[in-house]
Amino acid sequence: MGHKFTEKISSFLFEYDTPRMVLVHNKKVGLTFRLIQLVVLTYIIGWVFLYEKGYQSKDGIINSVSVKLKGIAVTNISGMGPYLWDVADYVFPPQGDSSFVVMTNFIITRGQKQETCPGVCSSACFILVSKAIFIHFLTILFSGIMTGKCVDFSHTQKTCEIFGWCPVEIDDNIPNPPLLLEAGKFTLFIKNSITFPKFGVSRRNLVEQISERYLKKCVYHKDKDPLCPVFKLGYMVEESGQNFSQVGGIVGITINWDCDFDWPLKYCVPVYKFHRLYSENSNVSPGYNFRKEISGNQSQKPGSPMEI
Repeated sequence: MGHKFTEKISSFLFEYDTPRMVLVHNKKVGLTFRLIQLVVLTYIIGWVFLYEKGYQSKDGIINSVSVKLKGIAVTNISGMGPYLWDVADYVFPPQGDSSFVVMTNFIITRGQKQETCPGVCSSACFILVSKAIFIHFLTILFSGIMTGKCVDFSHTQKTCEIFGWCPVEIDDNIPNPPLLLEAGKFTLFIKNSITFPKFGVSRRNLVEQISERYLKKCVYHKDKDPLCPVFKLGYMVEESGQNFSQVGGIVGITINWDCDFDWPLKYCVPVYKFHRLYSENSNVSPGYNFRKEISGNQSQKPGSPMEI
């Protein structure tokens, strides 16, 4: 037992072996061997390093977005006269947020105050009222609280009296085309700042190619001016596959930063894309409707604003 152990120690310390190499003179075997080497080398260099960039690491971004809208429009409608609309009138909420509503249509209801008046509802509602059935279920159809009285709505129709903001607005006939169709020419200025925290790189969408002089005159176009951060609302809506003159529209804007830091930083630029945010076939309550008081006791209800 001790002798075998001594032999193994001696063999480990004092003996050296090397594999035998056999040189094969065969063209087919040699060519096959080199082809296998070439395939492996091509995979490592072409796929792993050049295409997949397996040697690189990835990082998400921290970003902020602010927007500023510019443009004026003039309307001259019966009962209102000439009216100049600027940013304070047609943008909600106030500028600076990453999402906002631009009003493109409106309905004016003058002289509203809280009192009793005839309620307004659909023709089906008038039929129910005239037959005096299910009256207590009709409260949700009126813009106010029902008093329990039936009053004349017209010479041929009766309706329920309500207590609320009177006279009640009538929004059956929304102006077509929209009254603020000029909003399609308004411009939107987007400022976007990002940081790649892992790499310590910060960028803005006002990249090196954009000068102060260029910024004053440029307007975004996906082919002619893809880096300009000033956009026309009508162009954005069209690029999302919608028609600006239609009643209501919702557009999403994505700013894609796909940067490869193997290249100089000037090639790290944003790419803008515009998306329709609801189905083309969805015609139920398009856009965004709301009420707003203007000029003292006047109130307006936009009929086809556009949310961006």
